[in-house]
This record gives sequence, C-alpha cells and structure tokens, in this order.
Amino acid sequence: VGHGRVAAYGSVVGNLLTATGVDVHREYYVNDAGRQMDILATSVWLRYLEACGEIFTFPSNAYRGAYVRDIAQTLVEQYGKNYAHPTATVFADLPLDEPQCGNKEEYIDALISRAKQLLGDGYRVIFDVGLNNILDDIKDDLAEFGVTYEQWFSERSLMDDGSIEKALAVLKANNYLYEKDGAIWFKSSELGDEKDRVVIRDNGQHTYFASDIAYHWNKLERGFDTLIDIWGADHHGYIPRVKAALIALGADETKLHVLLVQFATLWRGEEKVQMSTRSGEFVTLRELRDEVGIDATRFFYVMRRSEQHMDFDLELATSKSNENPVFYVQYAHARICRVFEQLTEKGFSQDVALGMANLTELTAEHETALLTTLARYPEVIERAATQYAPHLLINYLRELATDFHTYYNAHQFIVENDTLRNARLNLITEIRQVIQNG
Repeated sequence: VGHGRVAAYGSVVGNLLTATGVDVHREYYVNDAGRQMDILATSVWLRYLEACGEIFTFPSNAYRGAYVRDIAQTLVEQYGKNYAHPTATVFADLPLDEPQCGNKEEYIDALISRAKQLLGDGYRVIFDVGLNNILDDIKDDLAEFGVTYEQWFSERSLMDDGSIEKALAVLKANNYLYEKDGAIWFKSSELGDEKDRVVIRDNGQHTYFASDIAYHWNKLERGFDTLIDIWGADHHGYIPRVKAALIALGADETKLHVLLVQFATLWRGEEKVQMSTRSGEFVTLRELRDEVGIDATRFFYVMRRSEQHMDFDLELATSKSNENPVFYVQYAHARICRVFEQLTEKGFSQDVALGMANLTELTAEHETALLTTLARYPEVIERAATQYAPHLLINYLRELATDFHTYYNAHQFIVENDTLRNARLNLITEIRQVIQNG
C-alpha cells in the first residue's frame, strides 16, 4: 500500500504529460542486484531447507512473509531436494541461534556467504526463481492497477554489460575518484553533496550508488530530454549525490527532475493498520484494490501533493457519501447518465445540433458558472502536467462535480422547451465527458 502511492503518482503524471503531447517513455528500475536481493535469495533457500525437513531458527532479519514460503515450495516442486544441505553443514562454524552471534546483520551476511559457497551455480537458480516470481507478480499487480511500462530496466544488466565500469572510468578520467581505506570514493562533496560517497567497497563490490550513476548516464545516452525519477520521500538526501555524479560525467544535471512521494499510512476508521516489509506484515495493493476499487484507489493516492503525508482511510474510500471525494465525483457522472435514461423513458431524444445552435439559452447563474469551469479544463491539464501535480486535476474534478450537483438541485433538464432542453442536455453531456476524461 505504501509503494502503491508512488505507482499511482507516476502513472498519472505520465498520463498527464501524454495528454499534453509529450512523448513519454515509462520505465521501472528493477533492483535485481545487491545485498537486499541476496537476503531474499538466502531467505528463500532457508525456507526451502525447512520444506525439505531441516530444522533451525529462521533469522529475524531475513524476509519472513508467506510469499517466501510460496517461492520455496515452487523450488521444491521444480527441483526436489537438489539444493538441500543438512543443517549441520549449513550452520557449520555458525551459531544455530541468531542471538548467539550478537549481530544480526553479520549473521545474515554469513548465511549469504554460506549459501553461495554450498550452492555454487545453484545459487543463481534460487536467486532467479525468487526474483522472477516476485517480478512477475509485481508486473501483474501493477497492470491490473492501470500502471504499465515500456521497459523493465534491470540493475543487473548494468553490471553484465559493463555500464558501471564505463561510468566509473569516465569519473576517474575526470579526476573525481580516489582510494581510501581500500574503497573507491566519488568526490561528490566538491559538487554540492554533504560528503564524498563510496562507489566500490573495500571487498570489491559496487555500491547501489555506482549502479545509479550508470543508470542515469544510460538514460541520457538514450537521448531523453528530461529524466523524471519518482522516489520515496525518505530518499531526499540522495538527490545531491546523483546530480553531482551527472555533473562529474560532463552531463546536464538540469535534465534530472526528482519527484518525491510520501508513503501512505493506512487507516480503517480510527484504527491504524500496521505494515512492515521484512516481517511480511503488510496490506498489499491487490487487497486494497479488491476492497476499494481501482479508480477510487488511484483517485485517493493522488488527491494531495505527492510530498505531503497521506492518511488513506479505507472506511471513507468505500463509503457512498458526499464525504467520499471519489464517490462525489462519480455520483455526478452517474446522475447525468440517469438523466439520459429518464429522457428515453419520457419519449424524448437528444438533438445535439439543436442544442449547439441554442447555447445562448444557457443564461442561468449555475450554467454560466459551469461553462466557465468547463473552459478551464485544458488549462488545468497543462498546469497539472508541467508542474507534475495530479492533485490539481483532482481539485478541478471535485469543483466541477460541486458545480454540477448545485445545478442539478436547482434546475430541471428535461423541460418542454426544445431549445432549452437540448442546450442543457449538451451542457451536461460535456460535463460527463470531462469527468470521464479526468
């Protein structure tokens, strides 16, 4: 649910830019390399060992969700006990119980090393089964949510094709790298960052930052005019170092726009719903969609500025009341649809040409207000797109719905006067269309 807000925001920003004529390439950066992926792969292997009958204490800072057990079961079904090892071998020279180690991070790192040592090429098999299982689920989940991408960009590909080494070579040639304490550092403090950053650890492994440098350079080399990154707000401090890297590479750092999104806090009325990724105690986007609906979920997610904190109230989002903003807007659309059902029931039909020829009949205060609001729609789309601010569109739709509901309560649409009736029918047809577009 927390990450769902980032997905909805990026999707709507892309749609707004497309609506204004921009050629948008949507890309999902897949973190399929690094320590967290090793923790996932080792977590899957440990659950696999349990499924094969081994008994031990599962590490507290491994991934503990039910989905890890499901992936492990897939391994058992595909490979039997091919990758099983006795508990005594797995934990040789390691304490069976994590607290005996004293440092849970060192403990999981030791288990990662043991997995790689015992499995050999099999480690990559388990790694890929875990990665692909989760990635396939993410792709399906987001597609069902209306969020699609032209490319799923693999972080690992930057290592495999030498992109990271090439980017670091440019930084070295430009005199922005140095060695200290066995590690390679980037002189980011010379370019606006608060301190220098490690790009190659003392064990020879690249940092996430090294991958990010190569990824942004890759995007610039593909010829994009503007790079829009959408990050969780907790990554705010990361912006100066990425911009510093682009400057050091000789690139135009002003092409990079980082949009920050606060994660959503989920509530059910007065009760806060607790979530934690590692422990596996979280509410999924799929569960939220099933309960609230796709349109309502996307609407709620982008209702406020992305950098503002958001409380997502499940009870409010599913309520059929004027306090629920998405229901309020959808109800305006539904009311207009009902007007046209009643039109048919009363033996009338809409004459669009007659209505267009008599728009001067729309002189009531509510009608002139609605015409003015409708005329602002293209401007709202333009502003929402250029400012990367979907909430401006939400505000507009709520205002349009308010104007319509006031109009609906004050006037009859299906009147005897043909010219007035068709002029009003044309007006509410356009209101319905703009609500649908928005």
